[in-house]
Amino acid sequence: MRFNNLLQTQPIDSLDVQQELAAVAEKLSTTTVTDLLSELLDKAVSFGLKVLAALAIYLIGAWAIRKIKGIVARVFARKKTDAAIASFVQSIISIALTVILIIITIGAVGIDTTSIAALLAGGGMAIGMALNGTVQNFAGGMMIIAFKPFKAGDYIQAQGYEGTVTEVNIVSTKLTTVDNRCIIIPNGALSNGTVNNYSQNQMRRVDWTVSVEYGASVEETKTVLMGLLKSDIRILNIAKGAPADPFVALSALSDSSINFVMRGWVHSSDYWDVNFQMNEKIYEELPKNGIKFPFPQMDVHVHQD
Repeated sequence: MRFNNLLQTQPIDSLDVQQELAAVAEKLSTTTVTDLLSELLDKAVSFGLKVLAALAIYLIGAWAIRKIKGIVARVFARKKTDAAIASFVQSIISIALTVILIIITIGAVGIDTTSIAALLAGGGMAIGMALNGTVQNFAGGMMIIAFKPFKAGDYIQAQGYEGTVTEVNIVSTKLTTVDNRCIIIPNGALSNGTVNNYSQNQMRRVDWTVSVEYGASVEETKTVLMGLLKSDIRILNIAKGAPADPFVALSALSDSSINFVMRGWVHSSDYWDVNFQMNEKIYEELPKNGIKFPFPQMDVHVHQD
């Protein structure tokens, strides 16, 4: 049995299409049903094997992605990474690996993936340009995660604000100020700016400047101020692991006063309590020892002609 006159000629604009159809018609007209069925069966078997191979690749790849996500989750748990950051990074890894797996699976079926990869690349570029600021903040968040200049619970000063870090997510950082305001700072600015982390070290030095009137005894003033430092058990010395012992010295001769500097090392958690309470002690103890605080003074000379 032969296939004759299978192709009904119709006006076609493209000559190439006409030639292709003519070639198909000629092949069909010269091919027996047995040969045609055999060829179709071979192609069906070949395509079926490709589908099975693609299915196997997808299943193995999906299993591998789950394993990788589990490993990443355990690493984050071991390093006690912030939950929001860990979840976001795991999602990014999962999406990226899934897209790669889909492309490989489609390629295993025999479909050309070049155009798909180009489409994804173009789409990624367009999204990146549209989300330029967000991408910068994302990159800043990744740098903060990698280098850890601060963490949740640290007291920092950055971008004109200071407070306790309450949350570090992938694009921004939240601070709670001492007056209970919530400040949200983009990670791009944080990663490129100066961050003063007061909680990074276990000890901090507290500095006081004490002004007394001219005529006060330097040695007596230094003795009283040093006694105040040594009487506070929260102020550390070298024997207790501090970088230096408490220190008192005459630092400046101002217009209306002589200024003494006091320095003492404390644990970071005691910084503000020691600072404020020492101010009260200075105000109360110096007058008891006959050392007076200065007042602004101005000498006026009047000349009469």
